[in-house]
Amino acid sequence: MSQILNEWPTIDIVFLLCAVAGGVAFLVWLGLQFLGADLEGDVDAGADFDASEASGSSDVSFTLLSFQGLSAFLTMFGLVGLSAHREGEVGAFLSLGLAIVAGLVMSWVLGRLFATFSRLQSSGTIRMESAVGQEGTVYLTLPEAGEGKVQLTVQGRLKVMPAIAENDERIETGARVLVLRVNDGHTLVVTRL
Repeated sequence: MSQILNEWPTIDIVFLLCAVAGGVAFLVWLGLQFLGADLEGDVDAGADFDASEASGSSDVSFTLLSFQGLSAFLTMFGLVGLSAHREGEVGAFLSLGLAIVAGLVMSWVLGRLFATFSRLQSSGTIRMESAVGQEGTVYLTLPEAGEGKVQLTVQGRLKVMPAIAENDERIETGARVLVLRVNDGHTLVVTRL
């Protein structure tokens, strides 16, 4: 190994070290994420590559100067630079230029990929306010001046939620109702349809 490094020009050694360091760092980071490690302490310099995709949360913001962006840049910078200089027999300055362009393109592509994945993420939290205006069915009779339950679709999920009638009337099981508002953040106020 030392004989190869002694025979190679310095620029090829720099390209090789960048490719290995960036690749290993990215694979370790990716492996830790797949194992569920909390990696929100990203080394983020705050310069967004695409400001429209930054949401303020470090787990979904993929920026050019983030750990992932730098490791992707180094990997492609090293691989393309080494290939262009050693195999393509391109001059040092041209291979350096090609390596920089390849690193930037890789960072951009990876940033778009991470942004696409982050848009697929959902919190899973049901917001009670989204039930207002929805129609449902009484699941458990709403007694006079009392609480029962209604079944309705909220945010694409069929839910059974606590409810009271608007005018303190009795509404039997199976009756169709309309949600008027949310009372105290957890009880639906409904009226008979």
